[in-house]
Amino acid sequence: MPAQLINGTQLSQQLRADCARRAAALTAQGMQPGLAVILVGEDPASHVYVRNKVKACGEAGIHSVLEKYEADMSEAALLARIAELNADPAIHGILVQMPLPKHIDPHKVIEAIAVAKDVDGYSVLSAGETMTGLPGFRPCTPFGCMKMIESTGVDLRGKHAVVIGRSNTVGKPMALLLLQANATVTICHSGTPDLAYHTRQADIVVAAVGRRNTLTADMVKPGAMVIDVGINRDEEGKLCGDVDFAGVQQVAGYISPVPGGVGPMTIAMLLENTLLSAERAFAKRA
Repeated sequence: MPAQLINGTQLSQQLRADCARRAAALTAQGMQPGLAVILVGEDPASHVYVRNKVKACGEAGIHSVLEKYEADMSEAALLARIAELNADPAIHGILVQMPLPKHIDPHKVIEAIAVAKDVDGYSVLSAGETMTGLPGFRPCTPFGCMKMIESTGVDLRGKHAVVIGRSNTVGKPMALLLLQANATVTICHSGTPDLAYHTRQADIVVAAVGRRNTLTADMVKPGAMVIDVGINRDEEGKLCGDVDFAGVQQVAGYISPVPGGVGPMTIAMLLENTLLSAERAFAKRA
Protein backbone atom coordinates (compact mmCIF):
# COMPACT_ATOMS: atom_id res chain seq x y z
CA MET A 1 0.00 0.00 0.00
CA PRO A 2 1.43 3.42 -0.93
CA ALA A 3 2.41 5.77 1.89
CA GLN A 4 -0.08 8.23 3.31
CA LEU A 5 0.59 11.71 1.96
CA ILE A 6 1.36 14.48 4.44
CA ASN A 7 -0.32 17.35 2.63
CA GLY A 8 1.60 20.49 3.55
CA THR A 9 -0.64 22.71 1.45
CA GLN A 10 -3.77 21.58 3.28
CA LEU A 11 -2.18 21.72 6.73
CA SER A 12 -0.69 25.16 6.07
CA GLN A 13 -4.13 26.48 5.11
CA GLN A 14 -5.49 25.35 8.47
CA LEU A 15 -2.61 27.02 10.31
CA ARG A 16 -2.94 30.21 8.27
CA ALA A 17 -6.66 30.36 9.08
CA ASP A 18 -5.78 30.18 12.78
CA CYS A 19 -3.19 32.94 12.31
CA ALA A 20 -5.84 35.10 10.60
CA ARG A 21 -8.20 34.59 13.54
CA ARG A 22 -5.51 35.54 16.07
CA ALA A 23 -4.39 38.53 13.97
CA ALA A 24 -7.97 39.81 13.81
CA ALA A 25 -8.31 39.48 17.59
CA LEU A 26 -5.13 41.47 18.18
CA THR A 27 -6.06 44.11 15.60
CA ALA A 28 -9.45 44.56 17.29
CA GLN A 29 -7.55 45.37 20.48
CA GLY A 30 -5.44 47.99 18.75
CA MET A 31 -2.34 46.00 17.81
CA GLN A 32 -2.13 44.74 14.23
CA PRO A 33 0.77 42.29 13.82
CA GLY A 34 3.45 43.68 11.52
CA LEU A 35 6.23 42.04 9.51
CA ALA A 36 9.02 43.90 7.70
CA VAL A 37 10.59 42.07 4.75
CA ILE A 38 13.84 43.39 3.30
CA LEU A 39 15.10 42.35 -0.13
CA VAL A 40 18.51 43.49 -1.37
CA GLY A 41 19.43 42.82 -4.99
CA GLU A 42 17.75 41.13 -7.94
CA ASP A 43 17.96 37.40 -7.19
CA PRO A 44 14.96 35.98 -9.13
CA ALA A 45 14.16 33.21 -6.64
CA SER A 46 14.28 35.67 -3.75
CA HIS A 47 11.74 37.90 -5.46
CA VAL A 48 9.36 34.93 -5.78
CA TYR A 49 9.83 33.93 -2.13
CA VAL A 50 9.30 37.47 -0.91
CA ARG A 51 6.19 37.93 -3.03
CA ASN A 52 4.69 34.75 -1.58
CA LYS A 53 5.47 35.82 1.98
CA VAL A 54 3.94 39.27 1.55
CA LYS A 55 0.84 37.75 -0.06
CA ALA A 56 0.46 35.31 2.84
CA CYS A 57 0.69 38.18 5.33
CA GLY A 58 -2.08 40.07 3.56
CA GLU A 59 -4.35 37.02 3.58
CA ALA A 60 -3.74 36.51 7.30
CA GLY A 61 -4.41 40.11 8.28
CA ILE A 62 -0.77 40.83 9.10
CA HIS A 63 0.53 44.24 8.09
CA SER A 64 3.60 43.74 5.91
CA VAL A 65 6.24 46.26 4.91
CA LEU A 66 8.24 45.22 1.85
CA GLU A 67 11.46 47.16 1.33
CA LYS A 68 13.46 46.54 -1.84
CA TYR A 69 16.98 47.89 -2.23
CA GLU A 70 19.54 47.87 -5.02
CA ALA A 71 22.35 45.32 -4.91
CA ASP A 72 24.90 48.07 -4.18
CA MET A 73 23.26 49.01 -0.87
CA SER A 74 25.99 49.28 1.74
CA GLU A 75 26.19 46.99 4.72
CA ALA A 76 26.12 50.01 7.04
CA ALA A 77 22.92 51.30 5.45
CA LEU A 78 21.22 47.92 5.83
CA LEU A 79 22.27 47.63 9.47
CA ALA A 80 21.01 51.15 10.13
CA ARG A 81 17.63 50.32 8.60
CA ILE A 82 17.37 47.17 10.75
CA ALA A 83 18.09 49.26 13.85
CA GLU A 84 15.19 51.55 12.91
CA LEU A 85 12.84 48.60 12.46
CA ASN A 86 13.99 47.15 15.79
CA ALA A 87 12.75 50.36 17.43
CA ASP A 88 9.45 50.50 15.52
CA PRO A 89 6.59 49.28 17.79
CA ALA A 90 4.39 48.58 14.75
CA ILE A 91 6.85 45.93 13.51
CA HIS A 92 6.88 42.59 15.33
CA GLY A 93 9.00 40.58 12.93
CA ILE A 94 11.96 41.40 10.67
CA LEU A 95 12.98 39.16 7.81
CA VAL A 96 15.99 39.83 5.60
CA GLN A 97 15.77 37.62 2.52
CA MET A 98 18.86 35.57 1.78
CA PRO A 99 21.15 35.43 -0.12
CA LEU A 100 22.58 38.91 0.26
CA PRO A 101 25.11 40.55 -2.11
CA LYS A 102 28.64 39.34 -1.41
CA HIS A 103 29.82 42.60 0.15
CA ILE A 104 27.27 42.25 2.98
CA ASP A 105 28.05 39.87 5.85
CA PRO A 106 24.87 37.81 6.46
CA HIS A 107 25.96 36.94 10.01
CA LYS A 108 26.20 40.63 10.94
CA VAL A 109 22.78 41.25 9.44
CA ILE A 110 21.10 38.36 11.25
CA GLU A 111 22.68 39.33 14.56
CA ALA A 112 21.53 42.94 14.10
CA ILE A 113 17.88 41.88 14.27
CA ALA A 114 16.44 42.15 17.79
CA VAL A 115 15.89 38.65 19.17
CA ALA A 116 12.28 39.60 19.98
CA LYS A 117 11.71 40.21 16.25
CA ASP A 118 13.87 37.40 14.83
CA VAL A 119 10.91 35.52 13.34
CA ASP A 120 13.22 33.51 11.06
CA GLY A 121 14.87 32.10 14.18
CA TYR A 122 18.37 32.36 12.69
CA SER A 123 20.31 34.41 15.25
CA VAL A 124 22.74 32.92 17.74
CA LEU A 125 20.38 33.81 20.59
CA SER A 126 17.44 32.18 18.83
CA ALA A 127 19.56 29.10 18.14
CA GLY A 128 20.44 28.99 21.84
CA GLU A 129 16.77 29.19 22.78
CA THR A 130 16.00 26.31 20.43
CA MET A 131 18.84 24.25 21.87
CA THR A 132 17.82 24.83 25.50
CA GLY A 133 14.07 24.58 24.90
CA LEU A 134 13.34 28.18 25.87
CA PRO A 135 10.25 29.79 24.27
CA GLY A 136 11.96 31.68 21.45
CA PHE A 137 11.39 31.47 17.71
CA ARG A 138 11.99 28.16 15.98
CA PRO A 139 13.42 28.33 12.43
CA CYS A 140 10.42 28.20 10.13
CA THR A 141 11.28 25.13 8.04
CA PRO A 142 12.10 22.74 10.93
CA PHE A 143 9.13 24.18 12.85
CA GLY A 144 6.92 23.36 9.87
CA CYS A 145 8.34 19.85 9.63
CA MET A 146 7.47 19.23 13.27
CA LYS A 147 3.90 20.38 12.65
CA MET A 148 3.68 17.96 9.74
CA ILE A 149 4.91 15.09 11.90
CA GLU A 150 2.46 16.06 14.66
CA SER A 151 -0.41 16.05 12.16
CA THR A 152 0.04 12.30 11.61
CA GLY A 153 -0.58 11.53 15.27
CA VAL A 154 2.66 9.52 15.49
CA ASP A 155 4.23 9.75 18.94
CA LEU A 156 7.93 10.49 18.58
CA ARG A 157 8.79 9.22 22.04
CA GLY A 158 11.33 6.43 21.64
CA LYS A 159 11.35 6.64 17.85
CA HIS A 160 14.62 6.73 15.91
CA ALA A 161 14.87 9.81 13.69
CA VAL A 162 17.57 10.36 11.09
CA VAL A 163 18.22 13.87 9.79
CA ILE A 164 20.18 14.04 6.54
CA GLY A 165 21.92 17.42 6.50
CA ARG A 166 23.57 19.62 9.13
CA SER A 167 22.83 23.18 8.01
CA ASN A 168 22.26 25.87 10.63
CA THR A 169 18.86 26.68 9.11
CA VAL A 170 17.37 23.18 8.81
CA GLY A 171 19.48 20.17 9.77
CA LYS A 172 20.79 21.19 13.19
CA PRO A 173 17.59 22.81 14.53
CA MET A 174 15.54 19.92 13.08
CA ALA A 175 17.59 17.47 15.11
CA LEU A 176 17.12 19.56 18.26
CA LEU A 177 13.35 19.77 17.85
CA LEU A 178 13.12 16.01 17.31
CA LEU A 179 15.26 15.50 20.40
CA GLN A 180 12.93 17.73 22.44
CA ALA A 181 10.04 15.51 21.28
CA ASN A 182 11.89 12.55 22.86
CA ALA A 183 13.06 10.94 19.62
CA THR A 184 16.50 9.32 19.46
CA VAL A 185 18.28 11.35 16.79
CA THR A 186 21.08 10.59 14.34
CA ILE A 187 22.49 13.35 12.12
CA CYS A 188 23.98 12.24 8.80
CA HIS A 189 25.93 14.43 6.38
CA SER A 190 28.54 14.42 3.62
CA GLY A 191 31.06 12.84 5.98
CA THR A 192 28.79 9.90 6.87
CA PRO A 193 30.34 6.80 5.23
CA ASP A 194 27.22 4.63 4.92
CA LEU A 195 24.07 6.72 4.81
CA ALA A 196 21.79 3.79 3.97
CA TYR A 197 22.93 1.92 7.10
CA HIS A 198 21.45 4.68 9.25
CA THR A 199 18.31 5.44 7.24
CA ARG A 200 17.26 1.76 7.12
CA GLN A 201 17.03 1.82 10.93
CA ALA A 202 15.01 5.03 11.09
CA ASP A 203 11.35 5.42 12.00
CA ILE A 204 11.50 9.02 10.71
CA VAL A 205 13.80 10.37 8.01
CA VAL A 206 14.12 14.10 7.31
CA ALA A 207 16.05 14.74 4.07
CA ALA A 208 17.51 18.25 3.85
CA VAL A 209 20.63 18.30 1.68
CA GLY A 210 19.48 19.85 -1.63
CA ARG A 211 20.45 16.90 -3.83
CA ARG A 212 18.06 14.81 -5.90
CA ASN A 213 17.53 11.13 -5.09
CA THR A 214 19.55 11.28 -1.89
CA LEU A 215 17.03 8.90 -0.37
CA THR A 216 15.83 5.94 -2.44
CA ALA A 217 13.38 3.13 -1.70
CA ASP A 218 16.08 0.60 -0.74
CA MET A 219 17.28 3.01 1.98
CA VAL A 220 13.95 3.21 3.82
CA LYS A 221 12.55 0.93 6.49
CA PRO A 222 9.03 -0.28 5.60
CA GLY A 223 6.43 1.94 7.28
CA ALA A 224 8.85 4.78 8.11
CA MET A 225 7.88 8.44 7.90
CA VAL A 226 9.79 10.50 5.32
CA ILE A 227 9.85 14.31 5.33
CA ASP A 228 11.40 15.82 2.19
CA VAL A 229 12.82 19.32 2.71
CA GLY A 230 14.84 19.47 -0.52
CA ILE A 231 14.10 21.83 -3.40
CA ASN A 232 15.65 20.72 -6.70
CA ARG A 233 14.86 20.48 -10.41
CA ASP A 234 14.76 17.31 -12.49
CA GLU A 235 15.90 16.90 -16.11
CA GLU A 236 12.62 18.39 -17.33
CA GLY A 237 12.95 21.39 -15.04
CA LYS A 238 10.17 20.21 -12.72
CA LEU A 239 10.38 20.84 -9.00
CA CYS A 240 11.45 17.83 -6.94
CA GLY A 241 12.94 17.08 -3.55
CA ASP A 242 15.81 15.06 -2.11
CA VAL A 243 13.70 11.88 -2.05
CA ASP A 244 12.94 9.52 -4.92
CA PHE A 245 9.25 10.06 -4.32
CA ALA A 246 7.83 7.41 -6.65
CA GLY A 247 9.99 4.67 -5.20
CA VAL A 248 9.94 5.67 -1.53
CA GLN A 249 6.16 6.14 -1.58
CA GLN A 250 5.80 2.38 -2.10
CA VAL A 251 7.81 1.60 1.06
CA ALA A 252 7.17 4.38 3.57
CA GLY A 253 4.18 4.73 5.89
CA TYR A 254 3.99 8.51 5.51
CA ILE A 255 5.67 10.83 3.01
CA SER A 256 5.64 14.55 2.23
CA PRO A 257 5.59 15.60 -1.44
CA VAL A 258 7.57 18.25 -3.31
CA PRO A 259 5.94 20.58 -4.17
CA GLY A 260 3.03 20.79 -1.75
CA GLY A 261 4.85 19.59 1.36
CA VAL A 262 7.34 21.52 3.47
CA GLY A 263 7.34 24.66 1.29
CA PRO A 264 3.85 25.92 2.23
CA MET A 265 4.51 25.04 5.86
CA THR A 266 7.60 27.26 5.99
CA ILE A 267 5.51 30.31 5.13
CA ALA A 268 2.78 29.28 7.58
CA MET A 269 5.34 29.10 10.39
CA LEU A 270 6.68 32.55 9.49
CA LEU A 271 3.15 33.85 10.08
CA GLU A 272 2.95 31.84 13.31
CA ASN A 273 6.21 33.33 14.60
CA THR A 274 5.09 36.85 13.69
CA LEU A 275 1.83 36.29 15.57
CA LEU A 276 3.74 34.96 18.58
CA SER A 277 5.91 38.08 18.58
CA ALA A 278 2.90 40.39 18.37
CA GLU A 279 1.07 38.50 21.13
CA ARG A 280 4.12 38.78 23.39
CA ALA A 281 4.37 42.50 22.67
CA PHE A 282 0.67 42.92 23.47
CA ALA A 283 1.04 40.99 26.74
CA LYS A 284 3.87 43.32 27.80
CA ARG A 285 1.76 46.37 26.95
CA ALA A 286 -1.31 45.14 28.83
